[in-house]
Amino acid sequence: MGMELLGSEFLGEFYTAADAARARREQLEGILKTLGWIAQVDAFQHWLYAHPEHKESERDATWRQLSDRFGGAVDWHGYEPARAKQWHRQLHIFLHPFYYIEYGIAQLGALQVWANYRRDPRRGLAAYRAALALGGARPLPELFATAGCRFDFSAETLRPLVALVQEALDQP
Repeated sequence: MGMELLGSEFLGEFYTAADAARARREQLEGILKTLGWIAQVDAFQHWLYAHPEHKESERDATWRQLSDRFGGAVDWHGYEPARAKQWHRQLHIFLHPFYYIEYGIAQLGALQVWANYRRDPRRGLAAYRAALALGGARPLPELFATAGCRFDFSAETLRPLVALVQEALDQP
């Protein structure tokens, strides 16, 4: 994911300016949409396992509440039954519980690598390469720190990253 963001800076080498801009926009918009979905799926899974005796109606109500919290301003009027079962589209819930959050962790790191690169390309890339050189030999917080990133999911970490994405989306 980090390499995708770094590489997106150079799409103009291969595509027309319009196609490169469209691809960057779709990538950045997709990241923002996906982060909300990942948070919703993870919160839902935590609720499921914390309430093993829940009823279907409680599950539906919880998903709707989480959808309101993380899902944005989509008008589901007339489609409430489909909305309540929307979580079925995430196969990880059934086959790989609590794995989907890994994508959110990876995206958080990727956004920070990209932010570091945009601030100081040489230094940002050197830190990223140093983290890659460690591979899977070190725990995630150490890999993040080596890359010049924070292993933190707070608003303090996310807010400037989302602002950077918004700034990039606002550019022509």
